[in-house]
Order: sequence, then structure tokens, then C-alpha cells
Amino acid sequence: MAKQPIKPFELWLETVDMMAKHGLLLCSVGLDGKPNVMAIGWMTGGIIWGRPILCVFVRPSRYTYSRLEEVGEFTVNVLPPEFKEAVDYCGTVSGRTKDKFVETGLKPVPAQKVKVPIIEQGIIHYECVVVHKNDVQPQFLAKEIAESAYPQGNYHRVYFGEIVAAYADIEKVERLRQK
Repeated sequence: MAKQPIKPFELWLETVDMMAKHGLLLCSVGLDGKPNVMAIGWMTGGIIWGRPILCVFVRPSRYTYSRLEEVGEFTVNVLPPEFKEAVDYCGTVSGRTKDKFVETGLKPVPAQKVKVPIIEQGIIHYECVVVHKNDVQPQFLAKEIAESAYPQGNYHRVYFGEIVAAYADIEKVERLRQK
């Protein structure tokens, strides 16, 4: 079945559930046009400034960071559980040195509205344009979070991405719900 447009948060519970269980994949692209993919386990979303927004967290040390700074767009892709190993791989290897698409067999395909690809094997996709970015401020962060999440510093930059397109393979999402 072809992927169908959805409202930005129509499948939010499924998205958050898959993020908690297996992680999600964030795609970026640089000015060179080379796509990159990284696993994310931290994301939030809601209505900010009257717009549907996803907030994703990326450390400055990550290759994806430079790509987001160059081209202020990204996609978030929810993959079914059978791709857990691919998601794990994308969270442990840098796109600076490896082509994670080649290594995992994941296929980048053109998105509908942004320059950044989606992942063909995904079942839910969010296309986002960065409308704001902000660095985590250590002096305002709860001490226990700073100690557990940032023992070496390297605080995240938070990218606020307006969802400009969202779509899903509804049939596959339904099968996932039944498991």
C-alpha cells in the first residue's frame, strides 16, 4: 500500500512507542548533497508558535550536526521492529567514515517537500524545516540530568523543526499495533 498523508501528530503514540523501544532514524543532508542517517532516542513534539514542531537533540560532535547547520532540514523516520539492528548500527557508527545506507541496506528516497531523503523502509515519516535552534544550557539543567546525560559535557543543540509533511504506510502501522 502506498504511503498516505497523515496529520502531524495522528500517529504520535506509535512514533513515541517505537522511539522508546527501538529508536528512530533522523536523516540529514549537507551542501554536498550526501545524505546521512543517525539514530535518535530523544525527541519531543507539539504545537509551538501555532505550528506542529518536532524538537530533536543533536550533539555538536556528531556528523549530523554539521549537516543540520548547512541545510536546515531533516526527516524523522519510524522503522518497523525488524530493522532494530540497522537502527542500532546507525546509532554507533559515524557518517563521517561510513556510508550507513550501504552498510545497513536502508534506502534513502526523495522526500515530498524537503531536500533531505526519507528511508524507504520506514512506516511513518515526518519532514521538517528548522525554524529555531537552541543549545542546552548546563547552568539551567537539573544536576542529576547533567551528571547522567552529560558526564563529559558535549551538550546537545535542540533543533525545532516545523513538520511540513507527514505520511505513513497505514496498513503496516495497523499490523504493528496488532503485535
